[in-house]
Amino acid sequence: MALHDELKNRVTTAVKGGDTLTRDALRTVLGEAQAEAVRRKTEATDEVVLAVVKKTVTGLKETIPLAKQAGRDTTPQEAELALLESLLPKAWDQDAIAAALAPHRDELRAAKNDGQAMGVAMKALKARGAVTSPDDVKAVVAAARA
Repeated sequence: MALHDELKNRVTTAVKGGDTLTRDALRTVLGEAQAEAVRRKTEATDEVVLAVVKKTVTGLKETIPLAKQAGRDTTPQEAELALLESLLPKAWDQDAIAAALAPHRDELRAAKNDGQAMGVAMKALKARGAVTSPDDVKAVVAAARA
């Protein structure tokens, strides 16, 4: 099932269950995804929905500390952040990255510099659909080149 459809189902469940936080947060994401899809002249694909979720998560991570400094209650925003972060794919840890790059160890070592090695690693990881932190990839590449 597409993420867009899954979120619509979760909104329906939230409405029936009286969960206003989930209902409102997911409706906002769906509305933004639909608007972005119209701007791109495409459908609200998983890629579009995830981009909206990432953008919203980034915004919440920036505003929550500011609201706390101002002495405001951030409980609803923190709950919304937790909900939206649960929609994002989980990032691979260094062990998973190392395992995925094991077949490419010779290519990593043969690269002329760390930048080229990172390029090889990122290409291999992207082909596998990996969600990674650049710092984790850099650490694994450095270890592989050592």
